[in-house]
Amino acid sequence: MARDYYEILGVRRDASKDEIKKAYRRLARELHPDVNPDPATQDRFKEVTQAYEVLSDDSKRRMFDMGADPFAPSGGGGGAGAGGFGAGGFPFDDIMNAFFGGGQPGGGRSPRDRARRGRSIKVRIELDLAETAFGVTKDVTFPTAVLCNTCQGEGTAKGTHRQTCDMCQGRGEVSQVARSFLGQVMTTRPCPQCSGQGSVITDPCADCAGEGRVREKVTRKVQIPAGVEDGTQIQLAGEGEVGPNGGPRGDIFLEIVQRPHPTFERRGDDLHCTITVPMTAAALGASFTFETLDGTEEIDLRPGTGSGHVITLQDRGSRHLDGAGRGDLMIQVDVETPAKLDEEQEALLRKFAELRGEDQPPGKFSPGHGGLFSRLRDAFGAR
Repeated sequence: MARDYYEILGVRRDASKDEIKKAYRRLARELHPDVNPDPATQDRFKEVTQAYEVLSDDSKRRMFDMGADPFAPSGGGGGAGAGGFGAGGFPFDDIMNAFFGGGQPGGGRSPRDRARRGRSIKVRIELDLAETAFGVTKDVTFPTAVLCNTCQGEGTAKGTHRQTCDMCQGRGEVSQVARSFLGQVMTTRPCPQCSGQGSVITDPCADCAGEGRVREKVTRKVQIPAGVEDGTQIQLAGEGEVGPNGGPRGDIFLEIVQRPHPTFERRGDDLHCTITVPMTAAALGASFTFETLDGTEEIDLRPGTGSGHVITLQDRGSRHLDGAGRGDLMIQVDVETPAKLDEEQEALLRKFAELRGEDQPPGKFSPGHGGLFSRLRDAFGAR
């Protein structure tokens, strides 16, 4: 290639459009015919303007980067023009835009962004029933990747910087021309030396080995909302691992693990438990204290309570996750029948049965008896 437009403007091959525009402005102010009428200077100004026309246009720049000169005499993209600044190929619009603003339409491929998003993390956090029911603030510690303080994510040793890749000249891609029955075919692929980034690290940071991040244990203060259940996942956006080369953080997913409670079983936002009471307490009624999640409460057991009866304490369960109210506490009564009786207890119980008309000799039913066994007969039918 006869002319290197990057060298003419004095910019790198991976220079941005702003850098190209600034370089052209600086040179144009020095070389413009109104400032310097010398003929040699005018030729230099034409060359600089031609370089800017190529490098500021995405399609022409891409063509030039692939090895073709848009202003080559063969006509591959347009000639330099024959009439100088008027009817020729020098772009008055680009000159005006360079000095007074304006932009070029985008669209070319740029080197691959070397900063990538970090990985998301899943953290299990164990909570007691009261913590899931009412919410809690917890300090959660876990290993993760954080920004390297030595290089601030650049990956380079102190005082050094990334260097333009000499294989792709900062483009992030390399092209190859192959012959086929259709003629010459040009293929483009990411540069294997810089992985499409356009630059390489020649002197990596000793602390992060060029990755821009290091691994360490961190502690985060996390607010657990009231009403979460076992297995609930809470997403903390942007709190996960820092990405390679200082990329944005991933997310944290907190998985709630609820520890078993010695008394209560949670079903949705309701709490369930079973209490065992003596037969006499169930028959006569009783009052007892009961420890709920809200503290100690007085429970009244009505006379004649049977096994399976459920005492409901409203609004004593878990808070709803949406914050609107609470579930209930369901206490199921299990009446304990004594398995062993001493002589005195047995005599008293037999006397009680006799007083109630339930004293039936064991081993036979009396069809005419009006006590317990006659009621059984009426309920189930004579056999």
